[in-house]
Amino acid sequence: MSVALTFVSPPPGFAPHTRFLLEPVAGADGLFSLDALDDRTLRVHVVDSRRVAADYAPTISDDDVQVLGLTAPEQAMLLLVVGRTPPDGVHVNLLAPIVVNSTTGVAAQLILEDQDLPLRASLS
Repeated sequence: MSVALTFVSPPPGFAPHTRFLLEPVAGADGLFSLDALDDRTLRVHVVDSRRVAADYAPTISDDDVQVLGLTAPEQAMLLLVVGRTPPDGVHVNLLAPIVVNSTTGVAAQLILEDQDLPLRASLS
């Protein structure tokens, strides 16, 4: 099932785009493609954080909670950007999760500057 997301501001590297389509990747449970609706050539892969880091629980600021319209913790879906760096293999970015209000589709990529998390956590 595809879901339309509206980012409160363009994700880094995707300006000026704020409207995206989140689509599951067939045969890869928890993996999604995130495509800019206005330019389908712009794509990034993301994974549901629960699939790769069950204990991942970053602190989200009160301001971000308000901007995203979150009223309960279970509304927040955490997606991690997937990258591949040869020869290191596949990794996820734990320092800049995409937080989605699963009720409204409002999203933001947060930069967790004050948290001790890796930019590249290996999945290999």
